[in-house]
Amino acid sequence: MPKFLQRRWHGYHTVWAFLLMLVLIIIVSSYNWVLGVASLFLAGTLCFSMLQAELSFRRNLVEYINGLSFRIKRVEGEAVSMLPLGIILYSEDRTVEWHNRNAGDIFSRKTLVGEELQELMPDVVPALAAGGPVKREAARDIGTLKDVRQEFTVDDRHYQAVIIPSERMLYLYDITELVVLRERYEEEKLAIGIVMMDNLDEAAQGMDDQQRTSLIAKVASEITEWSKQFEVYLRRLSSERYLMLLNHRSLQALEESRFVILDEIREMTADLKVPMTLSIGLAYGSESASELGALAQSSLDMALGRGGDQAAVKAGQRLSFYGGKSNAAEKRTRVRARVIAHALRDLMQESDRVLIMGHRTPDIDAIGASIGLLKAAQMYNVEASIVMEGPNPSITRMLEQIKKDEELYRNFITTEQALQMMTEHTLLIVVDTHKSSMTMEPRLVQYASRIVVVDHHRRGEEFINDAVLVYLEPYASSTCELVTELLQYIHDKIKLSPLEATMLLAGITVDTKHFALHTGSRTFEAAGFLRRIGADTILIQRMLKEDLQEYISKAEIIKHARMVYDHIALVVTSPGMKIPQLLIAQTADTLLGMTNVVASFVISERPDGLIGISARSLGRMNVQVVMEKLGGGGHLSNAAVQLEGTCKEAEARLLEVLAEIEAKEGLFE
Repeated sequence: MPKFLQRRWHGYHTVWAFLLMLVLIIIVSSYNWVLGVASLFLAGTLCFSMLQAELSFRRNLVEYINGLSFRIKRVEGEAVSMLPLGIILYSEDRTVEWHNRNAGDIFSRKTLVGEELQELMPDVVPALAAGGPVKREAARDIGTLKDVRQEFTVDDRHYQAVIIPSERMLYLYDITELVVLRERYEEEKLAIGIVMMDNLDEAAQGMDDQQRTSLIAKVASEITEWSKQFEVYLRRLSSERYLMLLNHRSLQALEESRFVILDEIREMTADLKVPMTLSIGLAYGSESASELGALAQSSLDMALGRGGDQAAVKAGQRLSFYGGKSNAAEKRTRVRARVIAHALRDLMQESDRVLIMGHRTPDIDAIGASIGLLKAAQMYNVEASIVMEGPNPSITRMLEQIKKDEELYRNFITTEQALQMMTEHTLLIVVDTHKSSMTMEPRLVQYASRIVVVDHHRRGEEFINDAVLVYLEPYASSTCELVTELLQYIHDKIKLSPLEATMLLAGITVDTKHFALHTGSRTFEAAGFLRRIGADTILIQRMLKEDLQEYISKAEIIKHARMVYDHIALVVTSPGMKIPQLLIAQTADTLLGMTNVVASFVISERPDGLIGISARSLGRMNVQVVMEKLGGGGHLSNAAVQLEGTCKEAEARLLEVLAEIEAKEGLFE
């Protein structure tokens, strides 16, 4: 019996009362023995009665406790069985040993005993292993047990399994309402977008006001119908810009449709001299509306920087692109070139030194553009240098010509020298790339307080965001073309030596494949300007001459070519065959000249151990999108990527990407 019951009011206190009574009887007996005997008899009778009452109380108490324990155990078992959650005990081999009634109801079975958890809940089994073993001693305090939680679905109902590995026990909670509410919350989260007619001026060129207004109204009507179809609120901000408000559900529908409005607008205005195209920037994932607006504008800038006619969607850390099938239409104006030239001139004059840097393993375009900007700085008596490190086979002949001009060649410095020269007033100009990781020395970008970017590549996800001046024009044939235009406005009387003009023209010649690709009217105007001031086309031909051994090696590579998707030439070189990146690119260019070849891909191991893939197209296929899915980038018709692994693995990944694009939207226009 518990001690607190033994110490109750009729316990030991009663014994002391009887002892006191006995003492009093003895005292009374000493005066009158008859009265003492009578008192003793009465005290004995009372003591016997009290003893019988105590024994009866203890028997009744034991019977009550036993009955209460039985009732509690019976109710406990019934309560566990009727709990609105499932309980499963499983064995070491993950077989059900016991379960309550609700667990059986979840799986619509009377008994689960003997069933394997792998068959009942395949999604939960990996979490059982993740829970790991827990020592038995630690299982005594259930409140301190470390549990593992995993969601799973049974017959369109959602459940959460709480796993207690030490007890080999599962609690199953029905969380269907919570999941539905969570999904509804995600579907209704706000997304903001901006739609822009990115080439309205070019498409409406030559039209009178009535025709221009009619064109805008026609396109606006198509955009409005599209927005209604996908439950998007559209608000016109200007004649060529719209604001989009939508939820995540509508955004998912737009992504599934691959933004078909891009193709519809282009096809609807195909009869124009320059078809109308749209660019769309969308943002989702932030709780702040102001931040979403800034991200939407950033996405639009990304779409425009990649050439327009596409949609860019920023969802959290994910950045996706849709469209971009058409070649970027030339739409630069000389006003922009003049404004950029004047801003660059002011930055140069405010600097103590100008450092000009291209990408790793620079090509003729990067070196030619660097020489042009070097000359611009020297026109204003600003000390300038070109950062270059290590030999490069693609510019060997070019450097041989530059070395003949000692005054020009001494302006070339190493990356270590550049790092030592860098001050807070130094201006760093990055040419032919806009990605910090691809520059000759990323530390220069990190340390520079003022950076200018001049590039003609389509804008990628990585970008030098803290640049004070950006001249990014994907419509240009080359960086040399951009620099040539800047030179015409940066100084009233620009003077280039014949060698300097030749280097700039060589950059344009190489990137346009001798004026066959990526050329516009501005390209020929820039080339004409350089030719007038003394550019030597014969010298360019000598620099670009092909080595006989390289030509034979290229022929050996082409022998491995095969056709996929009827119009794509694919080359995968033999294992162990190491080819320089330049030769891989030249082979891809050569394959484009073959009959029925719309695009070409060349895969080979490089001397540095990486697997290089060069991709080329004639414009009907966007090889940039293909290379971006593999981690690379480039232009619509000229792109590349470097991968780790083997040629076979690279081939498998490439074919997988091609199959995915073909299934979703088609490889060719």
